[in-house]
Amino acid sequence: MNDTARLTAWVHGRVQGVGFRWWTRARALELGLVGHATNQADGRVLVIAEGPRGQLDRLLALLRSGETPGTVTLVVDQFDAPRGGLSGFVER
Repeated sequence: MNDTARLTAWVHGRVQGVGFRWWTRARALELGLVGHATNQADGRVLVIAEGPRGQLDRLLALLRSGETPGTVTLVVDQFDAPRGGLSGFVER
């Protein structure tokens, strides 16, 4: 379950202007993941993360936990093979 993978998560709800991207960055770094959290024009936040599948599953569970800043109403996720080219975890 520690195969490296890529998580793409579209986070819906009140997730902009509430510290959500900073919170996501902090959790991802604690889990040893690389990637970014990016505000989208339609109010969603796009989270791209790569690392061990088990750690990605933990991040996804945190995104859905109800303990995030703001209010998450839906998380649409997809797992793929890692693409690389990421370093650190940044807010965009």
